[in-house]
Amino acid sequence: MADASSDANDIEKLYVYGERLSEAKDKSQNVEDYNSIIEAAKSPSVKARQLAAQLIPRFFKFFPGLSGPAVDAHLDLCEAEELGIRVQAIRGLPLFCKDTPEHISKIVDILAQLLIAEENVERDAVHKALMSLLRQDVKASLTALFKHIESVDEPATDDNLRERTLIFIRDKVFPLKSELLKPQEQMERHITDLIKKSLQDVTGAEFKMFMDFLKSLSIFGEKVPPGRVQELVEIIEGQADLDAQFDVSDGDHVDRLISCLYMALPFFIRGASSSKFLNYLNKHILPVFDKLPEERKVDLLKNLAESSPYAAPQDSRQILPSVVQLLKKYMPLRKTGEEMNFTYVECMLYTFHHLANKAPNATNSLCGYKIVTGQPSDRLGEDFTEFYKDFTERLKCVEDLTKATMKKLTQGLGQQNKTITAISDEEKARIKTQKQNATTGLRTCNNILAMTQPLHSKSPSFIGDKRINLSWNEAVKTVAPANTSGGKRPANALNGSTNQLNKRGRGGGHQQGLSYSGRGGSRGGGQGRGRGRQGRGRGYYR
Repeated sequence: MADASSDANDIEKLYVYGERLSEAKDKSQNVEDYNSIIEAAKSPSVKARQLAAQLIPRFFKFFPGLSGPAVDAHLDLCEAEELGIRVQAIRGLPLFCKDTPEHISKIVDILAQLLIAEENVERDAVHKALMSLLRQDVKASLTALFKHIESVDEPATDDNLRERTLIFIRDKVFPLKSELLKPQEQMERHITDLIKKSLQDVTGAEFKMFMDFLKSLSIFGEKVPPGRVQELVEIIEGQADLDAQFDVSDGDHVDRLISCLYMALPFFIRGASSSKFLNYLNKHILPVFDKLPEERKVDLLKNLAESSPYAAPQDSRQILPSVVQLLKKYMPLRKTGEEMNFTYVECMLYTFHHLANKAPNATNSLCGYKIVTGQPSDRLGEDFTEFYKDFTERLKCVEDLTKATMKKLTQGLGQQNKTITAISDEEKARIKTQKQNATTGLRTCNNILAMTQPLHSKSPSFIGDKRINLSWNEAVKTVAPANTSGGKRPANALNGSTNQLNKRGRGGGHQQGLSYSGRGGSRGGGQGRGRGRQGRGRGYYR
């Protein structure tokens, strides 16, 4: 009975303090009343502390001399054992900034630390409080939020806190970009700069999330000049670590490089330069192609093929020798009984045509052609007859193997069509998959023949337009990928195990754009709801 009476007395006093402050014309004179409200944060009464959580932020702006004790007391309420007190205190945090916007950064920092709350109602209160502050001052709020992501130099940062902050930004901030990012160009530039600072230590999935958001911004929209798009490519180049010495045994760098090249393709199409990627491939990757993991070779060749139409003439000339050398390696000189990797050949023939179309006379010394441009690089006075003979014999062998394979695939399709009626559903599904693979295989074969045929001429016309539709791109239109987050390439029926992707790789499979594994070092452990972590900014206002 005595406890109930004491609680009622504490609550009554708080109402009196609050009323006096509300009625006072010069509230700054009622220092004792506000001090008493601050002290009530330590009351044993749950209801008194809940009421204090309402009153402390309400009158905060009138007592700058008590800002330190007021915030510390309120943060204690944010960490109370009782859920109701915590939720009330969290709801009050934005009020500290309503008339004193200079405090936004620190309050957002405190709220960000509360994102790891376990109770849904508590986390919902944190989300609403953060959104309130984002609408008040998006620039200061975003800057404070991103500090919990760009924490390369802060190894004590909790991984769970970082993840929750990323989820909040992804789910709450990014979808409202048109509402929050105003003035548009200025704030889009600001969030772009924040994202750039956060990319030093991200997973493949996180990087893709950020890039998907950046390319949705108006400053990188479809109508911007290539120079602006180049900024996105430079971000991807940094993630691919193109300034690093390449170590073929570093599987993470291999994955990252191939994934980033795939991610950059749409920007090459829009006019950004592929020069740095192509030169890196030429210098570091193609010379050690055989040492790459089998499951990544086909991804690399497909990405290179799709990049080749957008290569600059100078880059085309530089990379052609490596491409021709690799092409010869996979185009047999004679039938040896070994299987030819048709997808590899399709990729490299396509790359060869598009690069040679940009620097045609470079093929004179590589393949023995006699293309006249009037430049010294034509090298027409030199005899490359043996190169021409070797190259065209390989083309003839490829064509023979391709035609034989087409015949087998066509016969197989006919047989499957006859037997598909009187079999089990499981067997039907298996045959359907085989038919899809065989159809893709036929497209690959048709492409190879279309690309080898013009190369028999002494002065061939190289294909530099879109008449060849790469076989896997057609397949993507009709076969939905199992995991839409990555853009995995379909396997080709022609190449057996050599083209099957290893699904046990990093990040749950070699998804284009998502495949490389996690961030750098550990960021330290969390402590439940985070009581006491980083001091919650205590003493900040003193």
